[in-house]
Amino acid sequence: MKLWPRTLLWRSVLLIAALLVVAHLAWLQIFRTSEIEPRALQVAQQLVSVVNLTRAALITAEPGRRFALLDELAQREGIQVYAGDPTEAVPALPDRPFLRIMQARLRRDLGSQTRLTLEREGVSGVWVSFRIDREEFWVSVPRSRIERNAPLRWIGWGALVLVLAVISAFLVVARINRPLRELTRAAEQLGRGTTPPRVNEEGPVEIRTLAQAFNQMAADIQRQDEERALLLAGVSHDLRTPLARIRLALEMLDDHGNADLKTGVVQDIADIDSAIGQFLDFARPVDAETLATDSDLDTLVQSVVARYTRHGRDVRYAPASLPPLLLRAQAMQRLLTNLIDNALRHGSATVEILAGRRAQSIWLEVLDRGPGIPDADAQRMLQPFTRLDSARSTSGTGLGLAIVERIARLHGGSVQLLPRDGGGLRARIELPVAG
Repeated sequence: MKLWPRTLLWRSVLLIAALLVVAHLAWLQIFRTSEIEPRALQVAQQLVSVVNLTRAALITAEPGRRFALLDELAQREGIQVYAGDPTEAVPALPDRPFLRIMQARLRRDLGSQTRLTLEREGVSGVWVSFRIDREEFWVSVPRSRIERNAPLRWIGWGALVLVLAVISAFLVVARINRPLRELTRAAEQLGRGTTPPRVNEEGPVEIRTLAQAFNQMAADIQRQDEERALLLAGVSHDLRTPLARIRLALEMLDDHGNADLKTGVVQDIADIDSAIGQFLDFARPVDAETLATDSDLDTLVQSVVARYTRHGRDVRYAPASLPPLLLRAQAMQRLLTNLIDNALRHGSATVEILAGRRAQSIWLEVLDRGPGIPDADAQRMLQPFTRLDSARSTSGTGLGLAIVERIARLHGGSVQLLPRDGGGLRARIELPVAG
C-alpha cells in the first residue's frame, strides 16, 4: 500500500497541507517563545502588587482586625495568607523558562529571600513568601492567575484556520489541475488513434499555451490522416480501374494454350487488389465510425464466420454468452477478417475461434495450426509492414496484424500472439467490458 498519492491534484494538496502544518507549528512556537517573557513579567508584577498590598494591610491593620482582613481578602480576591517558617522546605519549581523569569523578577522586587512554589503542604496554588521583620508569611493565589485562559480554544481556532487553508488550497489546485486532466484525457484518446475534441484553452498562461499547442497538434495530425486517406483513396482508384480492365480482358481471352498463364495473372490481380484493400484499411481513420451501444460481439463473430462458411472455408466458432459492449461493428469485422485471413494464409485449412469472459474483460481467440510466431518476434509482428522471413514468399502486405492491433487499442483492448498447445498460433484479443 502506497501512501503517496498518484495524481498531481492530491500530491499538490498534500504538499501544501504539509507546508501549512509546518508553518502553523513554527508560528505557534515563535509566538510561544516570544510571549513567555512579557507574560511572566506581567504575572510577576501582579504578584508583587498582591504581596505589597497584603504586607501593607497586615502592618497597618489593628491586631484585632487582622483575621477579619485576611478573611475578606480570601473571599473577595481569592488570596490566602498563612504564617510560615523560614526553615520550612517547599517543593522546587519545575524547570520552565516562564517560572524562572517570574521568580527572578519577584526576588528583584520583593527581596532575595522571596520564595516561589506551586505547592505547599499538599495544597496547589501559586505560593509567594514575604517577610515582616523576621516573620515569614505565604501568599497563595489560584494557579489560574498565571495560566493561559482557555488554551484549548486557541488550539481549536488554530486548527480551524489550518483546515480552511487546506480546503482553500484544494480548491485552488483543483481549478488549476482541471485543464491538465482534460489535456490528459485528450492525450489518451490521441494515443489510442482517435481524434479528441478541442481542449478548452483556459487557466494560467502556461496551461493555456499548452492547450493551444495541443489543439494545434491534434488538428495537424487529423489533417495529415485525412490527406493520407485521400491520397491512398485516389491511388487505389487509379490502380483498380486499369486492374479491372486487365481482368476483363483476361476473361475474354481464349483459354487454349494459355490457361495456366491466365490463372496466374488473375491471381496476381487478386493479390494486388487485396493489398490495395489492406492499404486502405490501414489508412482509414477507424474512429470515424460511431460507437454502437450494447453491441453483441457473439452475433458479430457468427456473421463473419458464416460469410467464410458460404465460401467453403472451414472456420469454426463455438458461440459464447457475452455481455453487450460498446463497439464499432465495421472495425471489429475488419479485425476478425484480418485474423482469420492470416490464419488461413499461414496456418492449416481449419481455423477455430473461441470467446469468453474473465473478470472485467472479454477475450476472443483465433487459433490455427500453422508454424506460429516465435516469442521474440510476437511484439514486432504487430508493427506495420512486418513479416517473418518464412512468410515473405507468400502474398500479403504485413499490415494485417497492425490493423488488428490498432482496432483493439482503439477499443481500449490489447493483442497477444501466443503459441498454441500442439503447435500453431493463438491470436488473443482482450476488450474491457466497459468498452
